[in-house]
Amino acid sequence: MNRFWAICAIALVCASLATASAAQDVFTLSSPEIVNGGTLPAALTCTRDGGDGVSPPLTWSGVPDGTESFAVIMHHYPRGAVAGRDAPSQYWLLWNIPADTRELERANPTSIGDEGADKDERHTGYTPPCSPSGSAHEYTITVFALDAPLSRLPQYDDTSVDWKVLTAALADKVIASAHISFEN
Repeated sequence: MNRFWAICAIALVCASLATASAAQDVFTLSSPEIVNGGTLPAALTCTRDGGDGVSPPLTWSGVPDGTESFAVIMHHYPRGAVAGRDAPSQYWLLWNIPADTRELERANPTSIGDEGADKDERHTGYTPPCSPSGSAHEYTITVFALDAPLSRLPQYDDTSVDWKVLTAALADKVIASAHISFEN
């Protein structure tokens, strides 16, 4: 495992341990439309598969003391990719979410936060899951509670922010993280 990924893994483990002892409640992420461990509802898939192709609604609670902002990452590891060694496919990169935010509405209509590159790194924003027919992939959405804004990142949507750039910016700022996973 290279040094960068080792540092990211250590930071996330430390953040998880800090959350258990410092948070009044457990930091949790949920969605009114996604069941953790379940299958993505058809309405949230890509338009090719009959969905509307917009980001899912998310809510979080048990926010740790000292949280100054949030970031959200949605990703999946394609066949052959190894967590901790390879970068996953990124489906949503979002940062600069204000500390008083506790939810993102379906499609994020008020454009809360700043967005990085989509899956194909051509545009900014959310990429809906569009798995090949007969093949289920696991996707994970993680919300990160941060002890400071990510000042090294642009204060606007920017395609130059990919998985590696965002996770590097998160490395020393994560207080806690929570996730949900689903298949499509």
